[in-house]
Amino acid sequence: MNRRALDLAMRAALALNINVNEKSVFARKNYFYPDLPKGYQISQSDMPLALGGWLEIEVGGVQKRIGITRLHMEEDAGKSMHEGFADSATKSYIDLNRCGTALVEIVSEPDMRSPAEAYAYLTAIKQVLLYTEVSDCNMEEGSLRCDANVSVRRRGAEKFGAKVEVKNLNSFRYLQKALEHEIERQVAALESGQRISQETRLWNVSSGKTEPMRSKEFAHDYRYFPEPDLAPVHTTSEMVAQVRAAMPELPAAKRARFVAKHGLTSYDAGVLTDSRALADYFEATVTAGAAPKTAANWISVELLRRLNDAGKEISESPVKPDALAAVLAEVEGGKITAASGKKVFATMFETGRAPAEIIAAEGYATLADSGEIERVCREVIEKNPENLAKYRAGNEGMFKFFVGQAMRATKGQADPKAINDALRRLLAS
Repeated sequence: MNRRALDLAMRAALALNINVNEKSVFARKNYFYPDLPKGYQISQSDMPLALGGWLEIEVGGVQKRIGITRLHMEEDAGKSMHEGFADSATKSYIDLNRCGTALVEIVSEPDMRSPAEAYAYLTAIKQVLLYTEVSDCNMEEGSLRCDANVSVRRRGAEKFGAKVEVKNLNSFRYLQKALEHEIERQVAALESGQRISQETRLWNVSSGKTEPMRSKEFAHDYRYFPEPDLAPVHTTSEMVAQVRAAMPELPAAKRARFVAKHGLTSYDAGVLTDSRALADYFEATVTAGAAPKTAANWISVELLRRLNDAGKEISESPVKPDALAAVLAEVEGGKITAASGKKVFATMFETGRAPAEIIAAEGYATLADSGEIERVCREVIEKNPENLAKYRAGNEGMFKFFVGQAMRATKGQADPKAINDALRRLLAS
């Protein structure tokens, strides 16, 4: 057995609050399908690696705990391909590239009550797996996949209805759309007197509907029996402790710490912990001397917007944490205005140049000469006699006009407070 795969599986289990069993046993899952060349799949059945866990999600500001039934190890199968080839109308192809690759399957309890909750749950699982580096979660390459089981029941009924498995969900958006359609389909069928059959259905992206694939097998149909070529797995408390000790700080704990330690709002903490790399960038910026709330604001607004427009990840940012902290220090110290700071940041993002170099070259230094500020304000007032008359007639809104004109005349480099003070004094005289 691949020990690295076992360690990663235990890390995933612990991160999802699932109890790792002292003993787990591999089994052969027998079924005949073109993508399974051996005719069986190595998996785990009665004695999986881990049992009984949970994960918190939040939907519409409400937190909910979703139970996790089990996490077990198995090998990947191949993939049947029914479209994309010249003769797809008459032939299917088999992709065997992932055959035999180790994976874990995470099975949730039937605790989700809406497509939105399912979307939030899958998003939370993906975030945990990325934080712990168990998987890169690339759905296009098959390193994260999701099958959804859907059943409906009449209001007040205790038992769940027949379970329908939906496959071919290769994006989170398709997951939500497929669940919305399947729920509507099952409700309509029951209300018209039809019976829901246990089956597997495929999500058809083009039609926006689920379509029948095959009748769903029951567990006993797989004829599980112990895998004769693999010994049982015994996980000691020392092994589990080693995996737990190497665990990084998880998203929920990091969000709580950002709120408690850095004074961030829950929303800002959620944005900044979206990925481990983004959270690390924020903390590196704070360590370099930036005020946490200021850093959070600039990263959430200025940096993420420019990264999104450029199609870059946070790891590819041309502005490193120490450079962002440096430009924020210039703004906080009053050496440049916030407006000039954004211009400096834009140039930093485009060129990678240091903030001090840009400020000197572009003349962004704050205008602090009180005499010059008063001269500019006096000139703005003299050029706008009609607005001056409106202001003195009681139109307080005209004051903002004069502030805007003065800031424009100084190219945004004057201290706004100094402009306000000078204008108040001159307009009152």
